[in-house]
Amino acid sequence: MLSRVEIQRRRRESGFSLIELLIVIAIILIILSIAVPQMGKMRMNAQEMAAVEEISTINKAETQYYSQFNQYATSLGQLGPPPSGGTSEGPQAAGLIPGSLASGSSGGYNFTLTATSQGYAISAVPKQFGSTGRRTFYSDQSGVTRQNWGQDPATATSPELK
Repeated sequence: MLSRVEIQRRRRESGFSLIELLIVIAIILIILSIAVPQMGKMRMNAQEMAAVEEISTINKAETQYYSQFNQYATSLGQLGPPPSGGTSEGPQAAGLIPGSLASGSSGGYNFTLTATSQGYAISAVPKQFGSTGRRTFYSDQSGVTRQNWGQDPATATSPELK
């Protein structure tokens, strides 16, 4: 038969104490408090880079559109697929970009395409500034993408994205 002292010693050795568990939980919370904000920044950076790629896609589609129809598209809808049920592609729906981008919204950014006297201008603005992006982007028929670190939309005079 085990003595009372031996039983108490075995209980203490059989598991973790409350203090040990609290220390482990505190360490995990400290690590999470560092990791979660960094994860948000990384997600925002990914959405910004996706917006730059979408602008590149629109620029390529505009080049194709110009070669097919001898003019630049004046809206994203003209570059997008035909409306549901429609099968023929043409100047009003060339099918050069996906429908999600033709709707004007993709990956946390809103895109607009406008006609200019020289050709066209593309603008990309975060849906929620500071959450889905910290920069705005601009491009035109030159194919150069420009950026603005702030809420104001980037323009043709904004710094070039390198």
